[in-house]
Amino acid sequence: MPLDASLTFYGAAEQVTGSCYLLRIGTLRVLLDCGMSQGADQIREWHKFRFPFRPKDIDAVILSHAHIDHSGLLPLLVARGFSGNIYCTEGTSLLLGVLLKDSVQLYLKDLEWQNRQRARQGKSLLDPVMAVRDVVQVLEQTQPLGYRQKFRVAEEIELEFLDAGHILGSAIVQLQLKNGKASRRLVFSGDLGNPATVLMPDPSQVVMADIVLMESTYGDRNHQPLNRTLDEFAEALDNAYAAGGNVFIPAFALGRSQEILYYLGLLYQQKRLKQKMVVLDSPMAIEITKIYSRLMDEFDPKDTQLLERYGAKDLQSFLPILRLTATAEESAALNRVSSGAIIIAGSGMCNGGRIVHHLKHNLWKAANHLIFVGFQAQGTLGRQLVDGEKRVRVFGQQMVVKAQIHTIGGFSAHAGQSELLDWASAIGGQPQFYLVHGEPKAQQALQQRMLEQGLQCQIAQKGKSITL
Repeated sequence: MPLDASLTFYGAAEQVTGSCYLLRIGTLRVLLDCGMSQGADQIREWHKFRFPFRPKDIDAVILSHAHIDHSGLLPLLVARGFSGNIYCTEGTSLLLGVLLKDSVQLYLKDLEWQNRQRARQGKSLLDPVMAVRDVVQVLEQTQPLGYRQKFRVAEEIELEFLDAGHILGSAIVQLQLKNGKASRRLVFSGDLGNPATVLMPDPSQVVMADIVLMESTYGDRNHQPLNRTLDEFAEALDNAYAAGGNVFIPAFALGRSQEILYYLGLLYQQKRLKQKMVVLDSPMAIEITKIYSRLMDEFDPKDTQLLERYGAKDLQSFLPILRLTATAEESAALNRVSSGAIIIAGSGMCNGGRIVHHLKHNLWKAANHLIFVGFQAQGTLGRQLVDGEKRVRVFGQQMVVKAQIHTIGGFSAHAGQSELLDWASAIGGQPQFYLVHGEPKAQQALQQRMLEQGLQCQIAQKGKSITL
């Protein structure tokens, strides 16, 4: 008897962000992730966005982790009628409130600014599509589960989370689907971590699967060795110090900011850091760093042992020159610091947040250095800068780019091509792989390598459904 089930790829198909897949088994409808696509005018995107299904028809959401491109549409899903449970790990449940509240408040602030502009132009005002109360409702609907804790979402679905090693709480989603005597094992990798990076343990290995949705962000390349990456990072910091300017590091508040603090702490403890001030200029990153410090038992043991070796009890004590700037006034005051500072701020792709204000004041100064330590999606300001654009628009105004731009890929929290291949080839059974979370070039390269190794592999296409 065949399994009466299908899977539809609604997001992060032939692109990196916007993770969203609809699983249907019998009359049950479950979303795997509900994430935002990143890159365009977010106000316009929010207001024209329509779910390709009715939110009130969704029975449950299973969340791989808390990053906004995996979770960011949850408040809108709730605002438009979803009332089911949201299943995630305990770490993700702690982080969700911080990220979603920040995302919605940023949206409301930007909407207020845009409505002021519309009023001056005699245009009608835009009503908000969601509110902070929708974030509160998301949290009320969240049901946290531990790693390797099997849980029956419904009669037809048994769920188990494995550690993906990407960020705090990140998970590989394992689903045992049953309908009568028919069954299938469906696995969604979420974002698989890079074993070489710090803080998180290596991704767990899946024993067996029939269908695997696998991320492919770095499917066309491997990351350089971490020692070389750290040397490259230290050299960029040295060059900025010698030039007499400041260093600006766009970094996501969740995951990347904490890793960069660890690396800066390591350079400081090794007496390789010339700058005398490091600033974490993000209220959200500050709050998340405190959560990381509370959950250090989920770190990779080798990293907690190193902290202990230097007498540090958390990331802040590992980097004593760290300053935390929670308020907007403290952030604005950083513009008066002309040299010798390292400023970490979000967003990681420069499509919002305090980093954009810093770019407005500093991108045109040749002494400054801008260090990218993460992936930059198509359509973002970060991608324009990484691609070498000499003139960009910041807050609607054209600006010349004179700051030195560095791109350091070895810090990625995503598995590279070799790690993806190793993870995939170790899965038992004869799984059919579908590549998600990648740009076409990366996916095509990974697909070719997987086919060469005898693995069944297709590239997921947006809007397409497969029968399970």
